Amino acid sequence: MVLKSTSASDVSVYQVSGTNSARSLPDWIAKKRKRSLKNDLEYQNRVELIQDFEFSEASNKIKVSPDGQYAMATGTYKPQIHVYDFANLSLKFDRHTDSENVDFIMISDDWTKSVHLQNDRSIQFQNKGGLHHTTRIPKFGRSLAYNKVNCDLFVGASGNELYRLNLEQGRFLNPFKTDTEGVNHVSISDANGLISVGMEDNVVEFWDPRARSRVAKLFLENELENSSFQVTTTSFRKDGLNFACGTSNGYTYLYDLRTSAPTTVKDQGYGFEIKKIIWLDDVGTENKILTSDKRIAKIWDRVDGKAYASMEPNVDINDIEHLPGTGMFFTANEGIPMHTYYIPNLGPSPRWCSFLDSITEELEEKPSDSIYSNYRFITRTDVKKLSLSHLIGSNVLRAYMHGFFIDTELYDKVALIANPNAYKDEREREIRRRIEKERESRIRTSGAVVKPKIKVNKSLVDKLSQKRGDKAVEKVLTDDRFKEMFEDEDFQVDEDAYDYKQLNPVKSARETEEGAAKRIRALTAAEESDEERIAIREGKYDSNDEDESSEEEEDDEEEDDEEEGERKTNKPSEKDKKTIQKQLKSIERRKKAKQESDKFINEMSVGATASQEQTTGKVTFADQVQELNAEEQERKSDESILHRNHRGEAELTFVPKKTKKPKKVKKQNGSGSDDDEDDDENKRDNGRTKQRYDSRRRASKNVFRGM
Repeated sequence: MVLKSTSASDVSVYQVSGTNSARSLPDWIAKKRKRSLKNDLEYQNRVELIQDFEFSEASNKIKVSPDGQYAMATGTYKPQIHVYDFANLSLKFDRHTDSENVDFIMISDDWTKSVHLQNDRSIQFQNKGGLHHTTRIPKFGRSLAYNKVNCDLFVGASGNELYRLNLEQGRFLNPFKTDTEGVNHVSISDANGLISVGMEDNVVEFWDPRARSRVAKLFLENELENSSFQVTTTSFRKDGLNFACGTSNGYTYLYDLRTSAPTTVKDQGYGFEIKKIIWLDDVGTENKILTSDKRIAKIWDRVDGKAYASMEPNVDINDIEHLPGTGMFFTANEGIPMHTYYIPNLGPSPRWCSFLDSITEELEEKPSDSIYSNYRFITRTDVKKLSLSHLIGSNVLRAYMHGFFIDTELYDKVALIANPNAYKDEREREIRRRIEKERESRIRTSGAVVKPKIKVNKSLVDKLSQKRGDKAVEKVLTDDRFKEMFEDEDFQVDEDAYDYKQLNPVKSARETEEGAAKRIRALTAAEESDEERIAIREGKYDSNDEDESSEEEEDDEEEDDEEEGERKTNKPSEKDKKTIQKQLKSIERRKKAKQESDKFINEMSVGATASQEQTTGKVTFADQVQELNAEEQERKSDESILHRNHRGEAELTFVPKKTKKPKKVKKQNGSGSDDDEDDDENKRDNGRTKQRYDSRRRASKNVFRGM
């Protein structure tokens, strides 16, 4: 027996009980098969966590009692109620009802007191003895909620009223009237007693039972989908500050009750309505929440929305329940057996099935090597070789990507027909492989070892041997992937090519050091010009230096013969002495030139700093502060206000002001008449406050206005 398991991001989800297929056979055939399974070892060694954990057709709702010792479930067909005892791992009892169950709650710590909402508008009260009392409501009910503080039972129905039934007084109270019709779900916060009502339109109403009035209305918005949707489920966290609701189009909204904007919006992915939301606060990991639709139940992080684990049976999910403090989940679904899932990362197994921790890893289903174990994949070229082109499009060849799947037995037969000598050829190949392996295992002498030949790219081999050693080079040379690079001339690296120089613009440091040791670096043109400039400024430059250098070259040529004779006697020649003196003179000359240049640069920098101090000394710190204050006052005088909403949109309000144009300064040339006339002409051209010609007759009666 093996346990079916799925893993995502190192989180294993074990399916302890339940099958992935709905019942499709008649009852008498199923019973006959059960009799035949008595001799089946795999069936005898199966893991049956709770006995008779199933219904005849399907299950509707499942809940765990507050004390964690019992589980109650409702299902069909016929409509019935099952109670399971965890201590005995078996069914305690079952009861049949007149109509199918819509919702139920347990109002005691164990199973003894429960309220059931039926689909015929009736409310049944069950106790130890059975049916205790039945009452009815005017509209078809959809959801139940119970307030333990004042013993009020709230019933959401298809109308615009939230019915209240007080169990202490035994009578109906005045209902809460909602603005719209259709109450889909009702939930109560255990921390503050706030009631949330999910409506058919995208609205959640919050009611205070103490004031018996509506506190607030929450309007849900979905920018991704403009279509209308309903609020199908609601849930409060234990702290009383966080709230979650699910919609009919598969979105989950998480809110902090102190703000109207959602903190997180999560898409379930399938577009089905959210059936249940569970806050996983008492598990091994933090900030986890479960949302379920009819296809999948997902566990994800409520802070960043990252997926954690999922449970996805092949049958539709109707309800899901979590055992607090553990990693176990029960699901009510459309199949006969109810499913049980266990996630060790969320918490340990319950006390009544502690053995589950030890057998999950042992009985875990190991994934197979290939999905299609009885089929072989062949390409189109293989199909042509086997002469199977006429079977393309039939069930024999199943098209997949760039080829086909074919049955392995059929492939062996066709391959034998296409190539009768295939068996002999394969036998010869296998014999050759074994002979080569035996030859490799023999001990060989050192002379028998053949070193690989290097025809091309010897410089590259030298670099590799310097960096990584001879063993690494031998591996590269014997590797089939890189052999041709050192044997075929087409792979020759051209170091003079443009592309090679672009990729290797600078030679290695080792090469530059070797070259520097071989040659004495000469002065650059810039250094020589600086040296001559300094010498001219000091008056030390002598044109005879060039002549001396030319004479020295001639002396070098004349004294070559003398050198050969003196080398034999191992005595320093005169030429060596002269070269040493020349080098010492050139070194002293360079030192002097460098000292002069440093002195000149220091003088220039001192002068520049003095000029900067003179200019900056005029501006004091108080003047700079006054300028900054003036700039801030100009900004504040704008009187603009910036508002931002939760969506990031900004709204700027300000008072418009007129900008004053700078006045033109008149020139005082002694006779100001010319300047005044120019200003008048500018005014006339810009605004035409006066007419252009005085001789023109004015049409206005108020002649003095233009004067």
